[in-house]
Amino acid sequence: MTTSPTTTDIPLLTRKGTPGPPARIVHLGLGAFHRSHQVWYTEHAGDAPEWGIASFTGRRPDAALTLAAQDGLFTLVERGPEGDRFEVIGAITEAVDGADTDRLNELLAAPSTAIVTLTVTEAVYEKREADSPLARLVRGLAARRDAGTGPLAVVSCDNVAGNGEVARRAVLAIAEEHDGGPGDRAGLAEWIRANVSFVGTSVDRITPRTTAEDIAEVAAKCGYRDDSPVVAEPFANWILSGSFPAGRPRWEDAGAQFVDEIEPFENRKLWLLNGAHSIMAYAGQLRGHETVAEAVDDPACRDAVEAYWEEAARHLTLPELDVPAYREALLERFSNPRIAHHLAQIAADGTTKLRMRAVPVFTAELAAGRSGVAAARMIAAWIDFVSVAVARGDDFQDPQKDDVVAAAGLEGRERTQALTELVSPQLASDPIVVSRIDSLRGTLGVE
Repeated sequence: MTTSPTTTDIPLLTRKGTPGPPARIVHLGLGAFHRSHQVWYTEHAGDAPEWGIASFTGRRPDAALTLAAQDGLFTLVERGPEGDRFEVIGAITEAVDGADTDRLNELLAAPSTAIVTLTVTEAVYEKREADSPLARLVRGLAARRDAGTGPLAVVSCDNVAGNGEVARRAVLAIAEEHDGGPGDRAGLAEWIRANVSFVGTSVDRITPRTTAEDIAEVAAKCGYRDDSPVVAEPFANWILSGSFPAGRPRWEDAGAQFVDEIEPFENRKLWLLNGAHSIMAYAGQLRGHETVAEAVDDPACRDAVEAYWEEAARHLTLPELDVPAYREALLERFSNPRIAHHLAQIAADGTTKLRMRAVPVFTAELAAGRSGVAAARMIAAWIDFVSVAVARGDDFQDPQKDDVVAAAGLEGRERTQALTELVSPQLASDPIVVSRIDSLRGTLGVE
């Protein structure tokens, strides 16, 4: 991240020799959302001085290098409709390059480490490569087993339905591949089953990318240089379900909620918030918009969101979910003109995201004997979006990118069939469903 020339003559944000809290949480996936969410909650826990975080980057070391120069400190800018609020967050004790697996193993083997949190994106849970974050985690768990330092909790904070169970299955699959391999790791999967809890969560805080203007604003308003501030909306939500065998911070003091059954809350968030984001990401960009605030102000996008919400709400019946109030709050959050939540950022990894946002609602509506037309429109908008991107030669991110490009090169209904199959083979096997999606293509484009 480039530092504004106007900030070079003011002091860098550091701890000035004061030690941070002891690292008892290890995080994989150091990024803006992690810092606006899990780090913020840990900072505001009643026992925060006892709980520091060692955060490891994913693919690149840049974020760790920048934060390490600031002793892990950063500024959180809460950007509300009326103005900004600035807060220095100090819960990150170490910021580490994800490639430093020796340090990861050392921390995971330490008896003081009680929790591993993850923000590794939805697509990573399907990866088994040796350098993937979950493979690194498994090797770290092997080091903990060998050190005899006892149980801990793994907490997935990714937008994946049943993320705790998904993480458990992925970790065990990799561990079983390691069993009997180098380092006498036989029985690792069994040790993990007996000693590692996997906590499910629903996470929520809109966190757009930081800009050079944000860096300059922090310098001007706060009087110090922060090369890695984070901007977020004032709203934050964290719901957790599961056990913490080695203890945890008092996150409830910061507003976190602990429940016995996470799935209804996960679905509310995945379908209502994230599903709306996907509709706006694809339809909004097709209609020339760049941010969520612009898209939700477009009647065509907003009507598509509201129609999809009506379908999803039929399957969110738990009274504690308070769906009407949740929807009203979402519209207020989406409309915040000072949060530049870019649609291009949301649009990444469409095949994975639609599988968790559009497909469950569509399938539930079909099972109830209804058309699921609003959920189908989300898939149709994605098909239009990737078709335009491929035709123009625009770059886009997707774990099945090569297959998406090949399918987008087909014509007419064959294209719809092939792209739908990448999202859901089950839906694509039904000719009526494919025809319904195909008939909705183009309906959310530029008028």
